Amino acid sequence: MNTKTLTEIDFFRIRDEIAAYCVSVEGKNNLLKREPLTKTDKIEFLKNCSREWTKYLSVSKDNPLSSWDPIHHLNAIIKTNGAALNLEQVRSLGAFIISVNKVTGAVKNHATKLDLKVLPGEIEKLPDLKDAEAKIFRIITPDGEMRDLPEIAAIRKQIASLNAKIKNIMRTFTSDPKLDNVLESSVPVLRGNHQVLAVKSNMQNRIPGIIYEVSQSGQTVYIEPEEAVRCSNELIQKEHDLDAEIKKVLTELTSSLQPSIPAFRDALPIMEQFDTTLAAARWGRDKNCVYAIPAVEEPPLLLQARHPLLGEKAVPVDVRFMSGKRVLIITGPNTGGKTVTLKTFALFSMLNQAGFPIPAEEGTRLPVFHDIFADIGDDQSLDQSLSTFSGHMKNIAEAVKKADHKSLVLLDELGSGTDPQEGTAISMAVLDKLIQKQSFVLVTTHQGILKNYGYTNPACINASVEFDSSTLSPSYRLLMGVPGESHALDIANKSGLPPEIVKAARNYIATEQADVSALIRGLNRKHIELNKVQQQAKNVLDEYEEKLDKLKERELDVKRKEHEIKAGKQQELNDFLIHSRRTLENLVRSLKEGEITREKTLGVKKYISDLEKKTEHFEEKFEAEEIALEKAEEQFKKEKRVHPASNKKTKKRMSNTEALKFATPNNFENRIKFVEKEEKELFFEIGAEVKSKSTGVKGKIIDKDKKGSWKVQLGSMKMSVKEKDLELIPCSTNIVTPADYTIEYSEEIIGNNVIIDKSAQKPVFELRLLGMRYDDAIKALERQIDLCALNNFEHFSVIHGKGNGVLQQAVKDYLSHSPVVENFEFAPAEDGGAGKTYVYLKK
Repeated sequence: MNTKTLTEIDFFRIRDEIAAYCVSVEGKNNLLKREPLTKTDKIEFLKNCSREWTKYLSVSKDNPLSSWDPIHHLNAIIKTNGAALNLEQVRSLGAFIISVNKVTGAVKNHATKLDLKVLPGEIEKLPDLKDAEAKIFRIITPDGEMRDLPEIAAIRKQIASLNAKIKNIMRTFTSDPKLDNVLESSVPVLRGNHQVLAVKSNMQNRIPGIIYEVSQSGQTVYIEPEEAVRCSNELIQKEHDLDAEIKKVLTELTSSLQPSIPAFRDALPIMEQFDTTLAAARWGRDKNCVYAIPAVEEPPLLLQARHPLLGEKAVPVDVRFMSGKRVLIITGPNTGGKTVTLKTFALFSMLNQAGFPIPAEEGTRLPVFHDIFADIGDDQSLDQSLSTFSGHMKNIAEAVKKADHKSLVLLDELGSGTDPQEGTAISMAVLDKLIQKQSFVLVTTHQGILKNYGYTNPACINASVEFDSSTLSPSYRLLMGVPGESHALDIANKSGLPPEIVKAARNYIATEQADVSALIRGLNRKHIELNKVQQQAKNVLDEYEEKLDKLKERELDVKRKEHEIKAGKQQELNDFLIHSRRTLENLVRSLKEGEITREKTLGVKKYISDLEKKTEHFEEKFEAEEIALEKAEEQFKKEKRVHPASNKKTKKRMSNTEALKFATPNNFENRIKFVEKEEKELFFEIGAEVKSKSTGVKGKIIDKDKKGSWKVQLGSMKMSVKEKDLELIPCSTNIVTPADYTIEYSEEIIGNNVIIDKSAQKPVFELRLLGMRYDDAIKALERQIDLCALNNFEHFSVIHGKGNGVLQQAVKDYLSHSPVVENFEFAPAEDGGAGKTYVYLKK
């Protein structure tokens, strides 16, 4: 990449900022060498590493890396036979190993939770340093201090003993009252690593020893007593022995680390990579950055880009290249932000290619450029005899010569510095050549002809920096598709140029130029008005769609509530029908005691038939409404995806028709006879044996539920199951339904007496005693238990109701004394409570 251009767009300044986030010197040095890359796979790899570090930083405040001092030069020492690492170098290796272990644990602990892909793969590439870790930390502690090895501890103990002895010797002198007039100070002082006494010069003969120093005034001499001299000499020897022993230990350690040289060599670049990508992620987090999407087939796009060096003063800018447009011509007033926009696009492109995040919004797209050229600023040089225009031409000539379809070219104030007519001609010719080479070009200019060039050339797109005419100041926002005025006279007037000069300048402006300026102003106004109208239209449309969705939802809610009200009424009707069935049961019993006539029987049958037809009609209407409502809700869910589908389950109810059938006796003729059904082909009906397709549990159908569903007894549980989830199985016995048991009898009527043939009866799951007298209830319960014993029926339930408690107590007394009853208990509250009893028979 062109180093001069990278400097002009402040790439290196941003790189230095990011490098400051590194925790290691080696990682920082690595990052400071990084320049924009051209291989897409390497760029995306670095960005993906930083992306995953950003995920980590969002959930953890701990730094996954710890610092270490440089170790890259230590391999040369380790592989040299007889060489020894010093203690500081061993500490560096230990700190590096600690950092490797820390980052490994951090990534592995968060890999699954954060769905990390790239970082765990890099962790797997780290070599095993456990052998080196064991050897290093046998010698030093995790804090980097030398351990008290047996061979070292003995010498250290001797040194400590000698120091204590010297201290005691000094104390004997300083604490002796006889020497108060001899010593200048009662505290020993250090001179040349020796403890000495400050003695008055005229009293120096009182303390025999070695004089180490004399004060500048000559009044004080510093003497080490003879007893202390002997100990000091021995101390020096022991300290030498300690240094020799430590060197021996470090030499042996250095030699033992030679097999680990490849491991340290391979681990270092991976750790540097972790450090640099983590630094980029931390910088990006602080600057609210995103990672650009590769612009492969789609044109480049910058969304809400903020130049990082401007901080909070930065005004977000959008730069949109249209398909087929590779030249962006930016016009507008001075100090309006044209050059900043130019540099921002170039800087963000280079930061992206270095694997760094950029301060922009999600959706930003950037291509990969293989080179970048720029003509920014004033390259005038007295040494090289270059004028301003010559400096510009030198830069432009290099760009035109070397640029290709993968180059980015920045041309600031193109055509300036010379005659406007000639400068404009050169500018258009340069752009023609760069368009021919298919380079990406960003141009800033004040040349009016170039604005027209941008309109007429299909490879170009105009843009302008917005200018607030009311305040005569730029807003620093970029308007795509519209050229801008320079507003030189307005800015000159605001900057203090005398008004008469500004007025004269306006008079010098040609009419044609004025017309062009008026046209540009009109275009700008229309562009702003169009943006406002588009935004208003979008807001109105969004508001309308939101209200429409709410109205549809409200309409469905009303229909649902209406349906629920009808469902409540339907439930009341079901309760009425069940009550009617019980009334009919009582009627059958009363027929035993009264005279049965054909007229009575036909009247009852007609009443039931008419009621059944009406309820069937009402139920069909009700179900049709429910189906229509469900279709409407389903259609609404498809149209409005933001509203999740309701998971509310509708309450299963027994249909009116089935309730009537349940209440209808089989025959109200003079002979009411129970007839067992012959076994035919299998079909779904009350009493049929079935098996759950999902669980394989076998059971029996005990009632008809809502259309397409049946109430099934599965073991001790009753539940509503859809017919499609059931499988018919051959019946092992003929099961009589609860309705058959309570109202269907095989009997002969002789006068007013009813003779019941009980041989045709079978046990039922649920014995209903409601409305019976005491004696009849006990006989029915006794008969039920006998039938259960004969048919190996292990459990059933008895519905006796609560009422005044007569039937409840009668059932309890009978079951308590029955020899075949193992246990009995009230049903749960949701299944009848104290009005129903579960009975369990002995096996």
